[in-house]
Amino acid sequence: MREILGRRRRLRLRRKEGAARLDAALTCATVWQWPVLPGAGTAPAAPHGERGQGCACPEPDCAVPGAHPFEPGLLAATTDERMVRWWWTGRPAAPVILATGGRAPCAVSLPAVAGARALGALDALGMRLGPVVATPTRWSLLVAPYTLERLGELLYAKDWVPSSLRFHGEGGYIVLPPSAIGTGQVRWERPPAPGPSPAAPAGPVSSRRRSWGRAPVVPQAPWLPDVEAVLDALVEASTGAPGGGSRLAY
Repeated sequence: MREILGRRRRLRLRRKEGAARLDAALTCATVWQWPVLPGAGTAPAAPHGERGQGCACPEPDCAVPGAHPFEPGLLAATTDERMVRWWWTGRPAAPVILATGGRAPCAVSLPAVAGARALGALDALGMRLGPVVATPTRWSLLVAPYTLERLGELLYAKDWVPSSLRFHGEGGYIVLPPSAIGTGQVRWERPPAPGPSPAAPAGPVSSRRRSWGRAPVVPQAPWLPDVEAVLDALVEASTGAPGGGSRLAY
């Protein structure tokens, strides 16, 4: 009986987690207009007590287990509600992958230890930050879209940029909460903070406006800082990380 109850609890938990991932994907795609797609996901638990989980893709030595596109590929990322629902209805455990660049956010990621140090430095400066994604090994700061040309100009001005600092722009991607990947759970270190804005009037005044005497509101996508505003702190924090910032920790 205890075993049956345990299976039921695990089944309820999986259903709850699947619903949370679908909700997250739908919010990104339909509310914020950020293109998403399902990630590869993880394979069954590693044998012999090995740490972490493997990737569901065919690559036995996958560098980012579970946390990358596989089928479909990155070019399939979309904001279409029907496609998003179809994907996560069929694969409720799939990680939520954000295709960065274009009109979507870009990101800068760095090892978790350096990420915590960088956030402390930026907070001390009174810097307003956007969403920050945390995995057990890396933190990613979401920033406003940038072009490769603009990023190249900023990096050229630096004496040195640690190789552990990674840039996710056009053609890139990051994994979003509440996904589970090979290294563990993905969470918000700094959650998105969208704010309401008045909806533009169109046509007859709605019954809701007549009832409440105010314009309806629509949600905004989360605010994002410019990459230039945070780059110095990220470079300095990565340089001071173990190994001098030369290790590319995933």
